[in-house]
Amino acid sequence: QLSGKWFLVGMASRCSYLAEHSHQLEATMVTMTILDGQSLAISTFRKLDRMCWEIRQQYLPAQAPGRFLLKGHRKSSKVDVVVGEADPSSFIILYYQKGRNISVKLYGRSSLVSDAVVDKFEQRVRAVGLSEDVTYYFPTYGFCDSADEFHVLD
Repeated sequence: QLSGKWFLVGMASRCSYLAEHSHQLEATMVTMTILDGQSLAISTFRKLDRMCWEIRQQYLPAQAPGRFLLKGHRKSSKVDVVVGEADPSSFIILYYQKGRNISVKLYGRSSLVSDAVVDKFEQRVRAVGLSEDVTYYFPTYGFCDSADEFHVLD
């Protein structure tokens, strides 16, 4: 149900990098593929210095349905990913937790989602103690859907 193309619509996070560079947010598109019936292969396409990049990640299944683990290079860099709410035909809200830090992301099947979906996202953001001043919305144009072999990060 989660497989296919998704557009990053909004994100709430206390990430200082995001705050400092919020004026440079780039349209971001994600392709999700279900592997072995459980893991999710995620390809994120976005521009960096006007070049399209693909960032590949694998979300491993965790203890319960709708929960995944994103492992980093160090033990301390693991991220828990939880599906908060989804309507696979239109939107998905994901929680990312690393240590005590939590972020919330809203993805849509198109780059524009309904006001009702934005309201749900904002309610979820407030529920985890984040606020409007750390909520960012992404451009709805200028997407990349591929990158050449020299612009892939695993």
